[in-house]
Amino acid sequence: MDEHFAAFSFVDRIIDLEAGRRARGIFAVPPGIREFPPALVAEAVGQLAAWVAMSKIEFRGRPVAALAAETRFHGDVRPGDLLELAVEIEDCDDEAVAYGGWASVGGRRVTELEHCLGPMLPTAEFDAPEALRERFALLCGEGAVPGRFGGVELEAPVVTEHAPGESMRALLKVPMHAPFFGDHFPRRPVFPATLMLDAQMRLASALAAESPSGRDHGLVLRRMNNVKVRSFTTPGQEVELAAAATAQDDGGVRVALAARFAGKPVATARVEFAGREPR
Repeated sequence: MDEHFAAFSFVDRIIDLEAGRRARGIFAVPPGIREFPPALVAEAVGQLAAWVAMSKIEFRGRPVAALAAETRFHGDVRPGDLLELAVEIEDCDDEAVAYGGWASVGGRRVTELEHCLGPMLPTAEFDAPEALRERFALLCGEGAVPGRFGGVELEAPVVTEHAPGESMRALLKVPMHAPFFGDHFPRRPVFPATLMLDAQMRLASALAAESPSGRDHGLVLRRMNNVKVRSFTTPGQEVELAAAATAQDDGGVRVALAARFAGKPVATARVEFAGREPR
């Protein structure tokens, strides 16, 4: 199967569009995959924003992940769910796009993004502009055939240091070859920042579960703040991940995340865990 627009594409159809301003879209999460984690839900919202932004500047540039002030998580997305996506463009030109957005399932909002910023880089460095134009026309028309996404299977990071409930260090080995590189991106393979964040968030979840509140009551991911992606990660790199947890007065846990390659910062973020909301 051709992996372009399959192995890492999370918009099946754009159902409403105000050019350069806002859009609504859908993505049918395939029922046969193992999971669709929160980081990929945020990726789906970002991809819808990218389509709006690229079309506004006639596909001269495409945005890449850089900054996200806040992401809030309200519930899980499961295989078989229909993801309803929405974005509002705050500003967009050939230099960058600023946007916010959200994702819902069955009318229930599951993820919200605020004040995200993606620098625009020349499209031709990453993909064929004509292929993106054709894909956008398809998404705005009859839509793409759903179900092509086969999930992402990566080796778990190797834990190198672990102080239970306090800190963890691990080594993430980026594969040399993987289906998602056919989509991210065909002309310049880049390890998706959201997959790195997913690996970091899993370390954070393990630390939160080891905290007194996590052991006694259970904690769930609620918020991610101050995401900063500083550089591309390429196939074959080994990235050092670090997570440091701090207990909060309200019983929650905050975890600072960092990723480094060759001693230089790659990405940082902060995630917060709190008790389950009453139903």
